[in-house]
Amino acid sequence: MSRHSRLQRQVLSLFRELLRAGRGKPGAEARVRAEFRKHACLPRSDVLRIEYLYRRGQRQLQLLRSGHAKAMGAFVRLRGPAEEVGGAGAPGILSENSNGPRSAHDRTGAHKTRPDGR
Repeated sequence: MSRHSRLQRQVLSLFRELLRAGRGKPGAEARVRAEFRKHACLPRSDVLRIEYLYRRGQRQLQLLRSGHAKAMGAFVRLRGPAEEVGGAGAPGILSENSNGPRSAHDRTGAHKTRPDGR
């Protein structure tokens, strides 16, 4: 097995520090592990992406250590039946057959007038 590069050692160190900082905070350990697993398949040659994620992790570590953080959660946008990978729907706008907010345009593409006249 080859030695780890400097960047790999930094990432592993960040992982350990995040786990230590997240002890006792609900959801932190699981979130840290999930984030690192999610990006574990990045190729070693994608240095820019790895460095970006490393800096993002450093900011998360600062937030966890700040003392203001009580827990660590994630904002997850669940996909509905009308939204598929590569779907045509814009973020935040649900399809016509779903219950919830609709776009400002009707089926013909004409702009709807809001109750306040705008």
